[in-house]
Amino acid sequence: MMLEARGVTKRFEDTQVLKGIDLTVEKGDVVAILGPSGSGKTTLLRCLNFLERADSGTLIFDGESYDLHAAGRTEVNRLRKKTGFVFQNYNLFLNKTVLQNVTLGLTVAGKMKKSQAQDIAVRALTRVGMGDKLDRYPVQLSGGQQQRVAIARALAAGPEIIYFDEPTSALDPELIGEVLSVMRQLAEDGMTMLVVTHEMNFARSVSTKTILMDEGVVVESAPPNEFFLHPKSERTQQFLKTFLERG
Repeated sequence: MMLEARGVTKRFEDTQVLKGIDLTVEKGDVVAILGPSGSGKTTLLRCLNFLERADSGTLIFDGESYDLHAAGRTEVNRLRKKTGFVFQNYNLFLNKTVLQNVTLGLTVAGKMKKSQAQDIAVRALTRVGMGDKLDRYPVQLSGGQQQRVAIARALAAGPEIIYFDEPTSALDPELIGEVLSVMRQLAEDGMTMLVVTHEMNFARSVSTKTILMDEGVVVESAPPNEFFLHPKSERTQQFLKTFLERG
C-alpha cells in the first residue's frame, strides 16, 4: 500500500469540514474523489500534503507514519519530495517563462544544477505537449496550456503520487479535453494519482477507484463500474442522478 489516511478531521471555526476520513491508495491507482461543493474534497487533499493542518489524523506513506496535525517541518519536507500537487488555478509565476516555472523548484528547493534541471524540465514539458512553448510566459498561454505546464512542474520533481485539485474547473469547456488527455496518458503510464474532480466521464473511464464525499465523510468507495452502475448508497444514487439530469 502506498498511502493510507486514518481518522482525518478538520474544523474551520464552527464548521466541521472533515469528520474522520479514512482513505487508501495503492501504487498505480487513480482515485477519483467526487462530491458536491463544500463536501471537504479539497480540504482533504490539502491536509494530506500539509497545505492545511488537520486537527487530527495519521498518514502512512511508503510505510512511514506522519501525524497530520503535529508533524514537523523536516517530516513535511520529506513527504513533499515524494508528492506533486496540481492546483485548480495553475499557480504559475507570471514573470517566469514556461521553462523557468518548471526548473525553479528543482534548482531552489532541490538544489539541482541549472543544466540538469533544464534537461528534466524539457522532458516533462514535452511529455505534456508543451515542449515547443519553453520561452513563452503564462499570459501568452491558454488556460489549458497553463495547466499542462503546472502538471509538467509536478512531474519534473519525480513524485510517487500526484494530487490534482479540480484541475479542469477553471478552464473553458473547449480546453478541458487537452488536460484530461494528459492525465489519461499519465494513468496509462502507471502514475499514481488522487484526483478531486467533477469530470464524471474521466472518473468512470480512467479511475481505478471512485469515491463520493459529502458533508465531510466518505459516503461510498468502489471500483468505477460498481460505483456508477450499482451504487449502494442512496446518497450516491441521488448524486449520480443529479449529474445525469444536468448532462
